[in-house]
Amino acid sequence: MVAEAAATEDGALGQDPRKRRQIMDGARAVFMEKGFDAASMNDIARAAGVSKGTLYVYFENKERLFVELISTEKREELFSVIQLDHDNHDVRAVLTDCGTRLVEILTRPYYVQAMRTVMSIVNRMPEIGQEFYGRGPALCADQIAAYLTSQVKAGALEIEDCELAALQFMELAQTGILRKLLFGIVSTPSEAEIRERVARATGFFMKVYGKEAGRG
Repeated sequence: MVAEAAATEDGALGQDPRKRRQIMDGARAVFMEKGFDAASMNDIARAAGVSKGTLYVYFENKERLFVELISTEKREELFSVIQLDHDNHDVRAVLTDCGTRLVEILTRPYYVQAMRTVMSIVNRMPEIGQEFYGRGPALCADQIAAYLTSQVKAGALEIEDCELAALQFMELAQTGILRKLLFGIVSTPSEAEIRERVARATGFFMKVYGKEAGRG
C-alpha cells in the first residue's frame, strides 16, 4: 500500500504538491547538515515536520528522495540555460554563453557532492543513476542537439550527427575541470577560468563543425 502510493507521479491522487515541497525542503536541510550517508528518514521526517508514514507515502526510500531533490533543483536552474534561441545563428556566442552557464552550475560544490553521492548509489541501484542522468545531462544534450540541428538547417554548421556533437560540446566545455573536482584534486574554478576554458572549447568545436571549417 505504502509502496504503491510512493510510486505515484507528481500531482497524483493522495499527493499534495505543497507537502511534497515541504518534505524536500526538510531533506535538503538534513542532507546539507549531515551528508547523504549519515542522514536518515527519521531525520528528514523530523526536519520536514511530517510523520515517517507520510514521508514514505511520497518517497519510498532515501535514495529516491535525494535524486528527486537534486534533479528538481538542477532542472529548474538548467531550464533557462538550455532554452537556446534557434533563430540566433551566432553559434559561437550562443554556445559560449550556454557552456559557461552550464559549467558554472556543474562545478558548484553542492552539485559535485550530489554527483559523488549518486555514483556511490549506482552499483546497488542502477536505476537511480539512469534517472539522475536522464533528468540532467541527457536533458541538456537533447536541447543543445536541437539547437545544433536548427543551425545545420540554417547553413551555419556542418554536422552529420547533432546528438553526438552536443555530447562532444558538453564534454569539451568541462574538460579538465569536472573530473578533477569529483576526485577532489582541484577546488571550485573561478568564473574567469570557466570562461576561458569554455571559450577554447567553443573555438575548437567551431573549427570542426563551423561552416568555415570546410573551406580550404
